[in-house]
Amino acid sequence: MEISVGEAAKRSGMAVSALHFYEKKGLIHSWRNQGNQRRYHRSVIRRLAVIKAAQEVGLSLDEIATSLQALPKHQAPTRKQWDTMAAQWQAQLQHKILQMQALQKDLGSCIGCGCLSLETCAIYNPQDVRAEKYTGQSSLTNPEDWNAEL
Repeated sequence: MEISVGEAAKRSGMAVSALHFYEKKGLIHSWRNQGNQRRYHRSVIRRLAVIKAAQEVGLSLDEIATSLQALPKHQAPTRKQWDTMAAQWQAQLQHKILQMQALQKDLGSCIGCGCLSLETCAIYNPQDVRAEKYTGQSSLTNPEDWNAEL
């Protein structure tokens, strides 16, 4: 069964422009009828719900697109497919949580620093990439020049 872009937007609670954007990104797929009107398989509603849920937990559109590539274009995900995606997303989210906790810890070390040593700042210069090539005091005072020096 096919539905129009307006019906898909209404049933999903999304704007028509969002559906067009998702289609350009390859997240959803449509075809044109004889009147050149965009049509979607009705399973697009489930696919849009998956996209919305994934965005709510903080996944990027690229991460969502990668997951959706494993699904048929005009079919709602099965329970097994959903479980597989959810397991992948849980791993991605756990990684992001660990990154945010590390950032939170590093941010605490900045208190009192005043960013006087940007070349070794754990936030501005993660893993101290300048230290791989340079040691000692830098003659550069503009952080934008650092990458050019590398």
